[in-house]
Amino acid sequence: MSNDAKQSAAEILTSYDGRPLRIMEVCGTHTHEIFRLGIRKLLPEQVDLISGPGCPVCVTPVGFIDEAIWLAERGVTITTFGDLVRVPGTSSSLAEARANGARVQVVYSPLDAVAYAVEHPEEQVVFLAVGFETTVPAACLAADKALNEKVENFSLLTANKTMPNAYQALKGSADVFLYPGHVHAITGTALCEELVDEGVSGVVAGFTARELVTALAVAVRKGGEGEPFFVNAYPRVVRAEGTPGAVALIEKVMEPCDSEWRGLGVIEGSGLTLRDAYASVDARKVHQIPHIEGRANAACRCGEVLRGDCKPSDCPVFGKGCTPQHPVGACMVSGEGACSAYYQYGGSL
Repeated sequence: MSNDAKQSAAEILTSYDGRPLRIMEVCGTHTHEIFRLGIRKLLPEQVDLISGPGCPVCVTPVGFIDEAIWLAERGVTITTFGDLVRVPGTSSSLAEARANGARVQVVYSPLDAVAYAVEHPEEQVVFLAVGFETTVPAACLAADKALNEKVENFSLLTANKTMPNAYQALKGSADVFLYPGHVHAITGTALCEELVDEGVSGVVAGFTARELVTALAVAVRKGGEGEPFFVNAYPRVVRAEGTPGAVALIEKVMEPCDSEWRGLGVIEGSGLTLRDAYASVDARKVHQIPHIEGRANAACRCGEVLRGDCKPSDCPVFGKGCTPQHPVGACMVSGEGACSAYYQYGGSL
């Protein structure tokens, strides 16, 4: 065994002296954990970590927030995960709508929203379905339950997204992708393997310190060789076939659609919408929501951060006009947002 083969993952990172590498943390949780665990301090200067679009709240377009506010202002009870409440729409947020008397209820799962609707039959209840493949099955379960049990005052406003076409849209933005382990626990690894044939390299990573350091060491060692590659560095959770039952449930309830991503624009086939059989729980159809074109704050560079074109600290309002207490963009609000991570842990790192 060579001395090189005996190196620990941390030693591989600290001793790397190869070509410059840009590694994209597709997942916002990876960004936060790498900061929190101090892993960036292990990296030599020629290895640059950049954030990507893997924060579902961050990539949700302004128009979706405006749709939710439109419903709230018309007496509909909005049920949602907490992060979305403070995300700015075109001119206000759900938090401001709630302060003005709207009903905005934070829940911990889509099924909690269905239960709330059952307990409050006098209210029209809408759940804001935002998230990638990881959380889509739960939204599908809620839609299925409401349909089958005839919960007539419940519906979903969907902004669910899927990663395959987003990876295609991001081709060339980094030398190596750090793929989100929870997404590929659902979808499997076939897509990642296919992308190697298109020159795209990546490593599926877990979320503990050991798993992240190992994944980054693989990314650095293999990336330094200059040939496209894929490695599943999270085998205890991610299997090649993914979770077929979850995939089957998604395909039963939802179908692909074109979807707008903050910073990336409309990506063909990258969203999910409820199938016609679930029209009775589709909030856009139930409440006849008009088309709303949202407008992001021009001072915010969240879109560029999500594309990997700049770091949060490059934004002129970062840490000044934009803070967690007074966010200008979604990336400062979300618990998975890159701006939030930079503000909390690193500033200009």
